[in-house]
Amino acid sequence: MSSLKAMFTGLIEHVGRVAALDPIEGGYRLSIETDVAAQLRDGDSIAVNGVCLTVVRREAGRFDTEIGPETARVTTLGSFRPGTAVNLERPMRPDGRMGGHFVLGHVDGAGTLTAIRQDGEFWWITVAFDPAMAPYFISKGSVAVDGISLTVAALRDDEFDVQIIPFTIDHTNLQASRPGDGVNLEVDVIGKYVLRVAQLAGMWPAGGRAPLETP
Repeated sequence: MSSLKAMFTGLIEHVGRVAALDPIEGGYRLSIETDVAAQLRDGDSIAVNGVCLTVVRREAGRFDTEIGPETARVTTLGSFRPGTAVNLERPMRPDGRMGGHFVLGHVDGAGTLTAIRQDGEFWWITVAFDPAMAPYFISKGSVAVDGISLTVAALRDDEFDVQIIPFTIDHTNLQASRPGDGVNLEVDVIGKYVLRVAQLAGMWPAGGRAPLETP
């Protein structure tokens, strides 16, 4: 992940395509085809499926980034194949509006899409997660799924549901998603700080599980 302190909103700008994923010492070089490449510079940060990466090379219609071993371990990026659709978002400008929620591009873990079902013009998506992440989710709270700012509509011990509007389906990689696909999850950073403060104050044991709220 990029060492630059970029901030994102979870509002996807463009859907790109993986051109190549090549092994390098300790990690991978990821090449992505996108019209956004013309607006990037070497050293820029960009979120790829919710992961903050650094542009290391650009050319017409594509850019390259490098994925370190820790990023490959905790995200889905190491499993990419040529042609995979990816969500792209450039960092928020200092004078920009916050349309989604605070997204750092620091993925907390990978989840799995377990169900996708249509409800009129809308869609419901169920995402399973590692139970160790449970303390950081709350009903009606924010979550970034592959970099998309979404709201937890229903919450259970190891999975949550989100409702997707037609615009989001049409403008993100969710249009190509299928049950069983892996997704990157970033929990709300505010919740992480609250839980950490509670741990330091002795109000909650480190590693302890918070009660889940189920509508």
